Amino acid sequence: MSHSVTVIETPRLRLRTASVGDALFFLQLVNEPTWLATIGDRNIHTLGAARAALETGPIAQQKELGYSFYIVDHRADNVPIGMCGLIKRATMPAPDIGYALLPAYCGQGLAWEAASGVLRHARDVLDLPAVYGLVSPQNQPSINLINKLGLRFERFSRQPIVGKDINIYRRSFF
Repeated sequence: MSHSVTVIETPRLRLRTASVGDALFFLQLVNEPTWLATIGDRNIHTLGAARAALETGPIAQQKELGYSFYIVDHRADNVPIGMCGLIKRATMPAPDIGYALLPAYCGQGLAWEAASGVLRHARDVLDLPAVYGLVSPQNQPSINLINKLGLRFERFSRQPIVGKDINIYRRSFF
């Protein structure tokens, strides 16, 4: 069983590596209506599937690359409220930033706080030259956040496998 390590702290949040112990929270998050509408159904509908997805996704990527999607805990009560971090995709030249919060925590600036911490970490600790953002053209709240984070529209793309339209944003650090 893996354990969690705090990677980033902000005034209100702690971003830590995922562990299989986060499976119940992850199962809830990926089946929220907002996740399903903006990110899509990842076919994670059981606790076992959630554990497996964590093991082959964020936990494996953290071991391999030194970064991943992190569990976002609210520091006031250590309750997990979302995920935020970086993912390396074979189709992108640099990792892209992603974030999702439980609906009760949206609209409080917490996604911006978490994502800002991830971008600082990407630049100052990981020494990455750039970070991308992949956003559905219909997801205006995410587009607003991406712009506020300093990522700029680069191009439009159609994802061939899923047939979805996507806006690609980029922020260079150097």
